[in-house]
Amino acid sequence: MRKLRKSNLIKKIVVMLICFQVVVLAAQEQATSDFTLVGDNAITSILIDKKDAKVVTIASNIFATDVYNITGKKPVVSTKDSRSETTIIAGTIGSNKWIDSMIAAGEIDVSEIENQWERYSIQIVENPTSTIKKALVVVGSDRRGTAYGILELSRKIGVSPWEWWADVTPTKKESLSLTMEKEVSKSPSVKYRGVFLNDEDWGLQRWAALNFEPETGDIGPKTYAKVFELLLRLRANTIWPAMHSSTKPFYSYPENKFVADDYAIVIGTSHAEPMLSNINTEWKHDEMGEYRYDTNSETIKRLFTKRVKETAKLEGIYTTGMRGEHDSPMIVGEDDTDAQVHLLERVITDQRAILAKETKKDPSSIPQAFVPYKEVLNYYQSGLELPEDITLVWTDDNYGYIRQLSNPQEQKRAGGAGVYYHTSYWGRPHDYLWLNSTNPVLMWEEMSKAFELKSRDIWILNCGDIKPHEYSIELFLDMAWNMDDFNESSSVKQHTKNWASREFGETSATEITNVLYENNRLAYIRRPEFMAWSQVEPVTKEGETELTQFHYGDEVTERIDRYKSLIKATEEIYNNIPMYRKDAFYQLVYYPVIGASKLNQKWLYSFKNQFTAKQGRQSANTFSVLSKEAYNRIIEETDYYNTVLKNGKWNHIMTMAPRFLPVFAKPATFTVLNSENASLGLALEGYQMEVNDKVINSYADVLPVFNSYTKSVFYIDVFANGKGTVNWEAKPKSDWIRLSENKGTLNSDNLEKRIWVSIDWSKVPQGENKKEAPLGHDFQLIPPSYKVNSAIEFISEGKTTTIGVSAYNPKFEALKNYNGFVEDKGYVSIHAENFTRKKEGKEANWKLFEGMGYTNKVITALPRTSTPLVDLEEIKANSPVLEYDFYTFNFGEVDVNIQAVPTHAPFAGIGVRCAIAIDDATPVFVNFETKGRSEEWKQNVLRNASIQTVKQIVNKAGKHTLKIWMVDPGVLIDQVLIDLGGWKKSYAFPKETVKK
Repeated sequence: MRKLRKSNLIKKIVVMLICFQVVVLAAQEQATSDFTLVGDNAITSILIDKKDAKVVTIASNIFATDVYNITGKKPVVSTKDSRSETTIIAGTIGSNKWIDSMIAAGEIDVSEIENQWERYSIQIVENPTSTIKKALVVVGSDRRGTAYGILELSRKIGVSPWEWWADVTPTKKESLSLTMEKEVSKSPSVKYRGVFLNDEDWGLQRWAALNFEPETGDIGPKTYAKVFELLLRLRANTIWPAMHSSTKPFYSYPENKFVADDYAIVIGTSHAEPMLSNINTEWKHDEMGEYRYDTNSETIKRLFTKRVKETAKLEGIYTTGMRGEHDSPMIVGEDDTDAQVHLLERVITDQRAILAKETKKDPSSIPQAFVPYKEVLNYYQSGLELPEDITLVWTDDNYGYIRQLSNPQEQKRAGGAGVYYHTSYWGRPHDYLWLNSTNPVLMWEEMSKAFELKSRDIWILNCGDIKPHEYSIELFLDMAWNMDDFNESSSVKQHTKNWASREFGETSATEITNVLYENNRLAYIRRPEFMAWSQVEPVTKEGETELTQFHYGDEVTERIDRYKSLIKATEEIYNNIPMYRKDAFYQLVYYPVIGASKLNQKWLYSFKNQFTAKQGRQSANTFSVLSKEAYNRIIEETDYYNTVLKNGKWNHIMTMAPRFLPVFAKPATFTVLNSENASLGLALEGYQMEVNDKVINSYADVLPVFNSYTKSVFYIDVFANGKGTVNWEAKPKSDWIRLSENKGTLNSDNLEKRIWVSIDWSKVPQGENKKEAPLGHDFQLIPPSYKVNSAIEFISEGKTTTIGVSAYNPKFEALKNYNGFVEDKGYVSIHAENFTRKKEGKEANWKLFEGMGYTNKVITALPRTSTPLVDLEEIKANSPVLEYDFYTFNFGEVDVNIQAVPTHAPFAGIGVRCAIAIDDATPVFVNFETKGRSEEWKQNVLRNASIQTVKQIVNKAGKHTLKIWMVDPGVLIDQVLIDLGGWKKSYAFPKETVKK
């Protein structure tokens, strides 16, 4: 018994010792996870090695300044060890003696990052030296890896990458500490990641020359240093410098290239700048002759050679090939494609010979890029032979849709592939240089497609003047850094919310995200810069719009109201933003949203002015005033941005009228002069002109037919003609007619009112239900037994005007428990995401993307590597299919209109097709692909939509099913409109016709 007790006692002691050891270890672990940067009586220092790269010193000083901006105390950056409680030791493997000593002693393990591209680890080490008790050790695999690791600490203490470029002032704190576990970064998803400063004439160049860097009078080394700091904070590594003729060439300022090397930034150049040469401003015709390789190659090669000699010891990416001056095609004596291809091959061969001679390296070891942009894509597609080690940099079509990507064979190239993408563009069919109007989810969709198809070596974003492209720049570079964080379209919204939370606090993050998403949605339907409906070429009469003002609830007024709500929400958020972040909010959210809203309203009110003036409405004059007020608000906000914000820090950075295109001008408006006494005027939904009692047999006094299955609602505008006061009253002749208002007064303060007419269907007499009957495409075509007629009498100044009301209210047994789409006014409107059923395919399945498209949701078949199916029987057997149940009251031949996002085929063998059929008909192919810069392509990118129409037969009134099969993966379906002959002109499809 005693032995047993003794044994149990020993066991208990052992258990207690083990538990005590666990507690001690846990306590030690907890102790090592807390690192004080600034305390009551202490401040950490930063220890670096003078042998390390200059960028390590730069990043360390940036971080020290960030700490100072938060606490008022600045860590000392030193290259000498000193006695300290806590120290940050930062350095690159092989270039920092303290770090190398810890590696040798086994105190830190760098096996995961050693010899890797741009990776870092961060961990806390106890007693790394005899004089340091605790160190926060930042180790980089290379010089940029170290810099990214140091600046990751800035992120962790709450400093935004936009702390200088958007004045995101850090939150003040008296003390500052980090809770750290060991952190090891992954390899970047994309090797070279950066931006192209372009179209800088109206902002960045003027700001640098006139404000930030007047001593240079240009974008020079001081400006580039701030740009490079931003790139480091955003974990980018590449820049294509500004290259317009307004800016001197990057290499004309000798210090530029050394500043870039100090910041470890790789220099590349655009598609029009071969071999790091800026042809726009470096080519001197009077000295060098004509810029054509077929007749003047030796002079051109001398320019290339000069630049390679100058840059041979620096990091760069040499753009190979050649285009003409000012983004134009290369001049070639023979006007045939074969000759152009052979000449371009000769150019590339000569360029590689220059690289080999001047760098003393094998060209295959030197980063090179070939950008198949515009006509160069045609040369490449026509058989141009390109060395395997040159990186193919695919481009979008300037409007956000990637033209082509690597096919399976090209994906095996040693040089890999990349993407050059736009959020700013100068060119045809229309510029968008002022605001950032590229949809972030569209950018994600296109770049995730590029990543999936192995374009992972170079990503460059044409971001114009940087401002106001801040969010898109960060999203683009965050995707390039770690694409694993962006597996779903919802990842973009979460990224936006995280960004808003970081910049403005969690309290307002959701509201800000919603504002930005609504702004993006409206811009997707029509970019603000395209609202004048003018084009660069051909030039059309500005001021005309495809938005309807009298069908489907009035697209113009609906868009005005959307922007009113957006402005209200933005201003309310601004009022609640903490004072020290208001300037940041103004730059990142307020100005872009208000600018877009007011540019829209300027044109939308002018459209209202023109429309109402034709009807003689006095309100036309009010719309003229509102249009001018919107124009003046843009002037006021831009002036505030430039001259008041941050005491003029950003003066000259913002121009509200780049290139002075018609869209930025003050619209011409009409004035209605009417000396007659005021009288009541009426205008109805569905009719372009006002009700005119003098016209005999006019049908403009009848509202469109109300449909009991869609619960239709229509409007009547009451307005004042002439001067004075008008009293009016509306009297429905049946109790089932409802009005939003039934009387009122019109005067100079209230010139018109929109009255909404709806139906109380519980009170409408029921129509026949013996058989299905046509709804008809207008009032006159409906059989009398299926409609109920009544009217509304408008009474004013002793005069009565009668407006006909007709309700279609049959009760069909087939629709009793039906949930789906129904015909209304001669069409069926469907949002693609609202399918009745879907079926998976053999290789692919349907996926929903949120945040893009006219409905803010699109549906597509993924993965993009799925095999296209073109045999009809194989399609029906193996392709994923969407099914939409719909019900019609009419029958016959119909037009099925499919609206898709206007993407391009990734490569030959994959198209932009789907197949459709109604009921059991043979599927019909629908092809959304466009070629080159066709007129169809121009219209597609201006409206962010491709609409294709195919004929189908609806063989009887009643239930039917529309089927959509995948043919090619990745086609983004947005909306469907089945037109039985009743669809009137409108910019967007009418709202969904869902049975209610």
